[in-house]
Amino acid sequence: MTPTDPLAGLRDWHAPAPVGWWPPAPGWWLLAALGLALLGWGVWAWRRHRRRVAPRRAALAELARLRAGFAADGDARALAAGCSRLLRRLALVRHGRARVAGLAGADWLAFLDAEGGAGAFSNGIGWALVEQAYRRPGDSAVDAEALLELVERWIRAQGRGR
Repeated sequence: MTPTDPLAGLRDWHAPAPVGWWPPAPGWWLLAALGLALLGWGVWAWRRHRRRVAPRRAALAELARLRAGFAADGDARALAAGCSRLLRRLALVRHGRARVAGLAGADWLAFLDAEGGAGAFSNGIGWALVEQAYRRPGDSAVDAEALLELVERWIRAQGRGR
């Protein structure tokens, strides 16, 4: 009898098949779901922020047009009327019709002071918004630049704390 090698009948070693990438492990599914949820929340927050600041951006653009119009024609009555309309439209959007629509004169100026005017409407240049409409066309006793700065400051204050 010939000696036989007991290991001669075995096959050579081989590597297992590579692990496929599909389907992913449960941890990857959870990570993907979390990523999608965060992306959705980010888009929602960004759109909400854009909707919230859109009226303020539009008001600042309108104020720039009023500033340019005043620089071109120097009509203080038109400037005061335009600023008053602009402030009222923004106030209606930001604070609601029930709170703003019925305000006029000193009450309107007190509202503007309470919402960011710091007293400059009732006790300062802000009075031009109310009284300039009743002046004669050539009678311009308003510091237009101070009025424009006050209106811009009020508009910018409407984006804070909300």
